[in-house]
Amino acid sequence: MRRSALAAIAAIGTASLFLAGCSKADDNKNENGTKSAGANAATKGVVNASDKKGGTLTYELSDVPDSFDPGNTYYAYMYNLSRLYARPLMTFQPGAGEKGNTLVPDLAASKGAPSDGGKTWTYKLRAGLKYEDGSPITSKDVKYAVERSNFARDVLSLGPNYFQQFMAGGDKYKGPYKDKNAKGLSSIETPDDTTIVFHLKQAFQEFDYLVAAPQTAPVPQAKDKGVDYVKSIVSSGSYKFQSYEDGKQAVLVRNENWDAKTDPLRKQLPDKIVVKLKVNPETIDQDVLAGNAIDLAGTGVQASTQAKVLTDASQKANTDNTYGGRLVYMAINTKVKPFDKVECRKAVQFAIDKVSVQTAEGGPIRGDVASTVLPPDIPGYEKSDVYASAGSKGDTAKAKEQLKACGKSSISTNISARSDRPQEIDAATAIINSLKAVGITASLKQYPSGKYFTDYAGVPKFATKQNIGLEMMQWGADWPSGYGFLQQILNGKAISQSGNTNLSQYDNKDVNDLLGKAIGTEDNAARNSLYTQIDKKTMDDAVLVPLTYFKVLLARPQSYTNLVSTAAFSGQYDYLNIGVASK
Repeated sequence: MRRSALAAIAAIGTASLFLAGCSKADDNKNENGTKSAGANAATKGVVNASDKKGGTLTYELSDVPDSFDPGNTYYAYMYNLSRLYARPLMTFQPGAGEKGNTLVPDLAASKGAPSDGGKTWTYKLRAGLKYEDGSPITSKDVKYAVERSNFARDVLSLGPNYFQQFMAGGDKYKGPYKDKNAKGLSSIETPDDTTIVFHLKQAFQEFDYLVAAPQTAPVPQAKDKGVDYVKSIVSSGSYKFQSYEDGKQAVLVRNENWDAKTDPLRKQLPDKIVVKLKVNPETIDQDVLAGNAIDLAGTGVQASTQAKVLTDASQKANTDNTYGGRLVYMAINTKVKPFDKVECRKAVQFAIDKVSVQTAEGGPIRGDVASTVLPPDIPGYEKSDVYASAGSKGDTAKAKEQLKACGKSSISTNISARSDRPQEIDAATAIINSLKAVGITASLKQYPSGKYFTDYAGVPKFATKQNIGLEMMQWGADWPSGYGFLQQILNGKAISQSGNTNLSQYDNKDVNDLLGKAIGTEDNAARNSLYTQIDKKTMDDAVLVPLTYFKVLLARPQSYTNLVSTAAFSGQYDYLNIGVASK
């Protein structure tokens, strides 16, 4: 994702963030003669801080997002961008590195007030909130937004379903499109227009993080058009949609009914924000280096561009390299034979030369070799390597031994990857070569990232029918905790028939129970210990292959202001207040 996915967390010390050979980068000047802020400057503070208004800010994306609908998205970059037009109850404060993990009220006036041991959470909305048409935003709109995004999975399937899993009576409620009762889900109460109360079936000690998802951004029921709401989104943020062309671009302009008095976070700087879709990845890099665009996906420059910027001192000085709080991994589909047998999954684990994968992704600057589910910067991480091999280059003998124990001498399967992500394709190719050496033949199947979860890898029936036993994946925490990282990729209850992010289709009662126990545990140390147990159990079951702890290498466009790399969104620049500098 989180998609997806979804928002990822990095808590990195600044000492580890500098690029090799960049110690004197601060002395370099750009082509226009201005002094650079220096390599990794945006990981330590705000670069080009300014309150200057005006201009057009441009984002570019190599494919299409899963959706601009705040209730139907699970990519981290869309969680980031959507805050411009969709205000959730809580959000993350703009800040460098781990400071960006600071949770603050957004639509809500203050953090949630828990009661009943963490089973009930109450929020009060700020006064004077309005939509783009001037009509008031009410707590009922927040309630409706949660209902449509979580309980109508046949219509809106792309976001997480935490509320469906944890609200009292959530397993019985059919969602607002099928249940026409005006009361809606009874466990979400709105005693007045500025109060919303959530009643959970079990204690949830991290609920403030959950309501920071765009799924709590208000939606007026009278304006909802189901899956077509994306064509006419009603803004609650500082920007509104001027136009939306599916698969081409979206244009945002200032929302004149946004009131800064109700919003201490947003600055509303550019006149216009243009989001261009399906742009060639190399073209995006060129536009970013020229200062004309920001890569919306925030996954960093392409391999060919990486070599260019790292060998040019002036360009290197305008890069930001940081851990993205993500795991790059390959899911092993436990429902596709013969990977329903743990020995066959272990054969895959031992077979893979992870250094070759790391190299394919761009080398150590793009990530450290991984051996656990939890990245080192997520609470609950504990160093471990169940399938260790010399130099992390794989162990052919042990792989063949496990293959024999599985009753196989060879396996034929398919591996999926996203067609518009060259580094993911290269990593999958490296894996195919490793597997071939032990008798496992894997054929590459490429699918566009915008439909990867809706139509392909995230559709269990499709994966089974197409014999996709291995699926490339990258994941970051929905919020900075073990639960925020693990829940949507390991809990059996998170498996969806479309938009699924538990690609392994892993449904282990012990893991499910441990997750439930953890989220209800008040003591942080005890909770983190449970996350460590879940990690170990998952690795013992060999349901996913950790490849690298992802690092991003962003090129920093010099013509934009307020650039800060935030842990809350995978090391991406925080999109809330980027402005346009005068040229």
